[in-house]
Amino acid sequence: MASSLTKDSVRPGTPGSEKTFFGHPRGLATLFMTEMWERFSYYGMRALLPLYLVAPGGLHLNAGTATAIYSVYVSLVYLLALPGGWVADRFLGPRKTVAFAGLIIMLGHLCLALPAAVSFFVGLGLVAIGSGLLKANISTMVGHLYKGPDDPRRDGGFTLFYIGINAGAFAAPLVIGTVGENVNWHFGFALAALGMALGLAQYLLGSRHLSEKSDVVPTPMSADEKSATLRKGLTWLAIAAVFYAVVGFTGHFTLNWALIPLTVIGLIVPIVVIARIRRDKDLDAAERSKVSAYVWFFVAAAVFWMIYDQGGSTLSIFASESAKNTIFGWGFPVSWYQSVNPVMIMALAPVCAWLWLWLNRRGQEPSTIVKFASGLVLIGASFFVFLAPLSIAEGGHKAAAMWMVGIYFVQTIGELTLSPVGLSVTTKMAPKKYASQMMGVWFLAVTAGDSFTALLSNPAVGGVNLDKTGFVALEAVLAVIAGVAVWMYRGRVNKLMGDVH
Repeated sequence: MASSLTKDSVRPGTPGSEKTFFGHPRGLATLFMTEMWERFSYYGMRALLPLYLVAPGGLHLNAGTATAIYSVYVSLVYLLALPGGWVADRFLGPRKTVAFAGLIIMLGHLCLALPAAVSFFVGLGLVAIGSGLLKANISTMVGHLYKGPDDPRRDGGFTLFYIGINAGAFAAPLVIGTVGENVNWHFGFALAALGMALGLAQYLLGSRHLSEKSDVVPTPMSADEKSATLRKGLTWLAIAAVFYAVVGFTGHFTLNWALIPLTVIGLIVPIVVIARIRRDKDLDAAERSKVSAYVWFFVAAAVFWMIYDQGGSTLSIFASESAKNTIFGWGFPVSWYQSVNPVMIMALAPVCAWLWLWLNRRGQEPSTIVKFASGLVLIGASFFVFLAPLSIAEGGHKAAAMWMVGIYFVQTIGELTLSPVGLSVTTKMAPKKYASQMMGVWFLAVTAGDSFTALLSNPAVGGVNLDKTGFVALEAVLAVIAGVAVWMYRGRVNKLMGDVH
């Protein structure tokens, strides 16, 4: 142990090293750039995805099917974060897992760049798998760079890391979206592959600056466990392969044979995971009470993300067909709307953080449950704003671009009210046994919300036109009602939360 600590004390980029990145361990620069390029590739591809799905030069699908595909894809990214953490914990450790994730993402984008429907859907699957593996582990590696939770640089380090996320998300639609829409869809997807390749290259070159903790496999599997897990995995894979081979060879296969099972999985898994944690006999009464309170936050978050993530599908498709997409006479690609949220996050997040501190000093900071209720009301309000451009379009006119910007602005305020608070309350309310797994449970709220959107929009199931005035108004009303309900029951929820405030 002593020799390991001595080695760590002189290793570049770890706590105690003289070489720093804005006063932080050098390893933060490696992870910052990796996440920035990964977000560049992910958000660039995501900005193009719904537009490509409906475009005559793309797959030329109807809006309902395109929204269902988009929603299932996003739900899978967050669903796979759970097994992504498991792979690192039991098999590879975070560092190797992130390296493999980057490679898988890059290959996925290359598949998307090929002009064939089969390779396109294979690419989507690969990007979802890689994103799930990376998302679950890269934040953990940031934490490894510091001397525990009390390191005074820790919060600042995560703030810098968060800037990297949003910098990549902001630039991606401007670059990848422009090339994809104005030059060639597949060139855009190829640019996403290039972005991930750059991120992977600098990650491998800079990995020497990471903490040695990131190489550790926390709970490695025994040889017998690995064999049993491999057998189970291959068995389920064989069952799926045989089933889909029969469906395909009999001429019955359609896209919904893949979409609907994935949608159902996205709805069932969150329920099963939370129920299993709630029923765990190892939890004491206080922990079980906190899990019961957490269900309120989880459901509220699922409703929030159900509407919020339509910013990349329903709103984007509407803008491509029914918005002017010009400002002061200057036209821009539809995908550029996806840069509005990250630039607003970077501008408003410091303001929001300062506001909570200012209110806290005066004893007026809203409770967690009130912040959640506010987030729900705001996301509902964003769809009330959406009713205006919808009405303009129904009158035979194209809506001004600023209507779309206004919707994204209200949604961003809602995100800042709910999302960071949700991350914080998840760590505070997690039972000790599930301390690391609860962050994956938080991501499952996104999975549940997007899966519900996919179920509604799929023509073979719900067949709902999500960009019609009646349904948008219904979603807005339901979100506001949910926010009011959470606020009305705040006393009960606070009681269940116990010593968490």
